Amino acid sequence: MKIRLEHDLLGEREVPADVYYGVHTLRALENFPISKIPIHTYPNLIKALACVKQACALANHELGLLEDAKSGAIVTACKEISMGNLHEQFVVDVIQGGAGTSTNMNANEVIANRGLELLGFERGAYKKLHPLEDVNMSQSTNDVYPTAVKTALHFYIDELIQAMEVLRLAFAEKALEFKDILKMGRTQLQDAVPMTLGQEFSAYAVMLEEDQQRLREGALLIQEMNLGATAIGTGINAHPDYANLARKYLSQVTGIEYITAGNLVEATQDVGAFVQLSGVLKRVAVKLSKICNDLRLLSSGPRTGLNEINLPAVQAGSSIMPGKVNPVIPEVVNQIAFLVIGNDVTVSFAAESGQLQLNAFEPIIAHSLFDSLIYLKNGCLTLTEKCVRGITANKEHLAEMLNKSIGIVTALNPIIGYENASAVAKEAYETGKGVAEVVLEKGLLSKEQLDDILRPEVLTQPRWFEK
Repeated sequence: MKIRLEHDLLGEREVPADVYYGVHTLRALENFPISKIPIHTYPNLIKALACVKQACALANHELGLLEDAKSGAIVTACKEISMGNLHEQFVVDVIQGGAGTSTNMNANEVIANRGLELLGFERGAYKKLHPLEDVNMSQSTNDVYPTAVKTALHFYIDELIQAMEVLRLAFAEKALEFKDILKMGRTQLQDAVPMTLGQEFSAYAVMLEEDQQRLREGALLIQEMNLGATAIGTGINAHPDYANLARKYLSQVTGIEYITAGNLVEATQDVGAFVQLSGVLKRVAVKLSKICNDLRLLSSGPRTGLNEINLPAVQAGSSIMPGKVNPVIPEVVNQIAFLVIGNDVTVSFAAESGQLQLNAFEPIIAHSLFDSLIYLKNGCLTLTEKCVRGITANKEHLAEMLNKSIGIVTALNPIIGYENASAVAKEAYETGKGVAEVVLEKGLLSKEQLDDILRPEVLTQPRWFEK
């Protein structure tokens, strides 16, 4: 294997000649064999790193700190990486010590070596284009890494919101399809009052719509960034105009309207926006899990459960019980929710454990948030395609259960009074008769009155009767 020699603070090392990363990345590979998940598992993070480095190079060039050739090479290399090239060269583990330094070094080295090729030099010829002196000019891991993480989070949030919209529309379509199908609503798993199956599914669509808005609000919090803060927020080794220019170019490159934090010392150590976003993701997960719990309950049985709806059969359910089909799609989304809730705990502990001017645990925060966003997105799309779109209603069974239910007596309260309604409910329960049958036998209402009250549009929306 051909090698090239590179050196760092600790000495000289042999680096494979055909790779774009260098000695700093090599040491990180040796030091952090933790998750065995390389950072290129998150392509949006690699794209975000390239965007940040491109913006920094443009700012340094405008300030006259980076000559045309070097700036051009860095910018071109970053554009290529943003388009998906060389992602396999971003090899350090997602879980790493050093507050993300290994990730920043990996990016610096890959961009520098690709830039050297563009300039006509061999990889490793750092006197011509240096990973730290040129690619990392005016920067520190402590402002580059969190800015890149926030940029990647914006990309992933957009993807999740789009996936949630696909699922929301699927529920909304089912709500329309089921709008005239009456059923019994339940509270505490007991019969409550009538509703339509469409109302039930409409609620799921609204729940998702609300959480889409919460995600958009969470995204606004991570538009504030600390690029230009360098090491601890004082801006040491950066031109006074650099922070504003870097922000301007990053906004142009990404299409995200970034804001430079008012206090860069505070912004460099505070990860509150990540905690807030993690809480929103937990909220989304909890809501999705609740919806999936409902789908599993409503489809339970089929012969000995609620059996109100049918979920699409996507695979055999048992190796021993022939004919069994399980609600595997809602089940997998439930498990995604459990993971996201656990990730929120991880983010909370990592945020609380920061010390003084820097939080060293941003890599595990990033890893947790990226996973939560990706799994939720995949869960929404899978739930839509493999489950919600194929749901059907058991209309006859729903009508039968509604007629048998004592819960419809609630609709009679305003007319016959609570005491009479209670007596009707008790007799219906003890005799097995229907509520309507008992009401007619007792002469509490005429058949015409009863038919008017028990119409679907009366049972499922506000209406007041004069006694």
